[in-house]
Amino acid sequence: MALFGNLFEKKYCDICGKEIGLLGNRKLEDGNLCKDCAAKLSPWFSDRRRSTVEEIREQLAYREANRDVLAAFVPTLVLGHNTKIYIDEEKKQMAVSSRSNWRELNTDVIPLSLVQNCEIDVREHKEEIYTKDKDGKRVSYNPRQYKHEYEFRVNITCDSPYYPEISFELTDDRPVNPMVIAYKVYEQEGKAIQNALCPELYPAEETVPEEPVTVLEVTEPDTWTCACGTENTGNFCSECGKPRPTYWFCPECGTKNSGKFCTNCGTKKPE
Repeated sequence: MALFGNLFEKKYCDICGKEIGLLGNRKLEDGNLCKDCAAKLSPWFSDRRRSTVEEIREQLAYREANRDVLAAFVPTLVLGHNTKIYIDEEKKQMAVSSRSNWRELNTDVIPLSLVQNCEIDVREHKEEIYTKDKDGKRVSYNPRQYKHEYEFRVNITCDSPYYPEISFELTDDRPVNPMVIAYKVYEQEGKAIQNALCPELYPAEETVPEEPVTVLEVTEPDTWTCACGTENTGNFCSECGKPRPTYWFCPECGTKNSGKFCTNCGTKKPE
């Protein structure tokens, strides 16, 4: 009975003093916090249960002061996709948010001097692909085949009690192969973020002017087998006269093809 007695006992927020509803309590190390006060904490703060009432008061005071700092914050550089990093290059400050109304949400303005490191974590996700046997039963390929996805995550560490770690996914459409253009683009975006936040740890790379993208067509070396079954070494089949086939590599997934469309991803052969 004591257990249920404590459950239904009235609780009050140690910050604002109002009564907390049955499911509205957010426990602190030495007290209680209502959901309305909890919503005012930094969205990157994750150590509420081990925080004292006094520590929460200090953070809420910081969050109120942040409103004035945010009002003067003028981003001149924006990096990222779903979650964006807004950087005020003149004031050397940043804000990180996945919301379009980040100003209304009182997003933390973080001095770049507090950023200790920025790591790009590439995670491979692998899922097996199945086929069906003659009875319609799902079976594995032999050898097994897998679908791959690559997730790029940005992990920022800061010297702050409120947001010691900020972690979010950079990819909004995960590439399926390290050889595709999208994978290379995310690699470059990750390096750009690292350079913007930690230029001393990740200096900018020297850029080389890019050459126009061309479709590489190659002829198979040594011998080749014609569709008629004849093995040849020249540019034309000695039996039926068909020309030696040429191939091109897909600019999206890197697959070698001979037709007008990629056999792996369906991309049309570039002109």
